[in-house]
Amino acid sequence: MKTSRFHIALILFIVAFAYACRYDVMDDGQGDTEEPDDFSSTTPYNLQVPPFFPPMDIPSDNPLTNESVELGRYLFWEKKLSLDNSISCGSCHAPNHSFSDSARFSLGVNGTIGNRQSMPLVNLGWSQYFFWDGRRPTLEAQILDPVENPIEMHEQWDDVVLKLAQDTLYPPLFKAAFGSPKITKHRAAKAIASFIRTMVSAGSKFDKQRIGQYTFTDSEYRGFVLFTTEGGSPDQVPGGSYGADCFHCHGFGAMQMTDGLFHNNGLDVHFSADPGRYNVTLHPLDSGKFKTPTLRNIEFTSPYMHDGRFATLSEVVEHYNSGGHPSTTIDSFMKFTSGGLQLSSTSKSDLIAFLKCLSDTAFIKNPQFKDPHE
Repeated sequence: MKTSRFHIALILFIVAFAYACRYDVMDDGQGDTEEPDDFSSTTPYNLQVPPFFPPMDIPSDNPLTNESVELGRYLFWEKKLSLDNSISCGSCHAPNHSFSDSARFSLGVNGTIGNRQSMPLVNLGWSQYFFWDGRRPTLEAQILDPVENPIEMHEQWDDVVLKLAQDTLYPPLFKAAFGSPKITKHRAAKAIASFIRTMVSAGSKFDKQRIGQYTFTDSEYRGFVLFTTEGGSPDQVPGGSYGADCFHCHGFGAMQMTDGLFHNNGLDVHFSADPGRYNVTLHPLDSGKFKTPTLRNIEFTSPYMHDGRFATLSEVVEHYNSGGHPSTTIDSFMKFTSGGLQLSSTSKSDLIAFLKCLSDTAFIKNPQFKDPHE
């Protein structure tokens, strides 16, 4: 009996030891109690919050530092994050397109085609939900997904960590950012998140007008009034003033030109192709709802909508002018499905003129966001 117990104890010890060794090799950064992040030798990043913007909510476990931002910039443009070392985050988020994709659907490794338009990466430090369906609540969590997504980078994070560890560039960068050269997927995600938080756009004509450095042209001002005015005629809609009705979902509250919430904006009658937010909540009332995109730099981010169905701003404006398609979950703000907004051609041109006032050319040309590998 004693011998049997001894053998059982020995087997359990060997199994436990083997598992412990495996954990040490494959540790992905969660529960890193033996080697926590050490930011004591880092330099705080001097984030300039623009006028009228609220403070940026930065996670306490991922402070914004010069070292983390620099590491994040290298990783954002690092093709080793993909299976065949062919694409990086920047491949689908190009600077000239406000860090979105000019293609309707981005190409993943092996030429795999996605089914949604790449969202622009602009002022995401003020965002609460990520992806068109809002399935991730933080930037750090969002960044982990594309690497292992089979229609995007199609790589395993364990293999990414090994590739980065074998590159003499990265251990020193990780040590500078986190106090240790150890590379984990969570540290990589934190660094990329830090870099993206520095991608702040606030140099448009609209921003300059707010601080008295620009005056709208007559057309831009008429477009601004349309944007901020209730649609419909006064005799048919309470408060109706023949406006474009944009401000409900794209207001100026936090200066991001989006409410950050989820709406069905009348694109479809049925949602079998892509039910949007429903995939996350499984609530029938969320069918056909997608996150309101920012209108900042909208001039640069065509094609438009979650599936890139509209190639031009004119098509987008005409969609709303027509009233969209009624459905069981259409948003209450889409109240002109019968008859439409009935904007004149001049009004539509004025509205587009204002939307182009949200363009920030300095942002898309900022050298701090460029590929450091080039």
